[in-house]
Amino acid sequence: MTDEPVSLPAALASFTQRWSPRIVTTVNDYDVRVAKAEGEHLWHVHDHTDEFFLVLEGELHIGLREPAGERTVVLPKGSVFTVPHGIEHKPYAPVPTEILVLEPTGTSTVGDRHDEIPSHVDATTGHTLA
Repeated sequence: MTDEPVSLPAALASFTQRWSPRIVTTVNDYDVRVAKAEGEHLWHVHDHTDEFFLVLEGELHIGLREPAGERTVVLPKGSVFTVPHGIEHKPYAPVPTEILVLEPTGTSTVGDRHDEIPSHVDATTGHTLA
């Protein structure tokens, strides 16, 4: 955690990788991460934690496999959504998108259970902001 303000635009400008979040600060036992997204992530589940998304720029779609069936939520710029723990989900960005994610420190970007990890997805618990 830094003792100085963090500019989200500057943080996002500091890297180019897609689906590779940077930790901008911590709140109690949670990381606040920013990431660039484009194209598909992968189906995955966080067994013990919810996952909070805020779309800063662009548009994020999240496929959900819920007990009642499969659906997709669409998050335009400025929207938030929380995926409940235990729900299989797959983020997808049809256009270059910037997101902020709130998760417990140490949470993997590919969850506890997941499909095969494609080469464009970084399986990480978040990178330190340069």
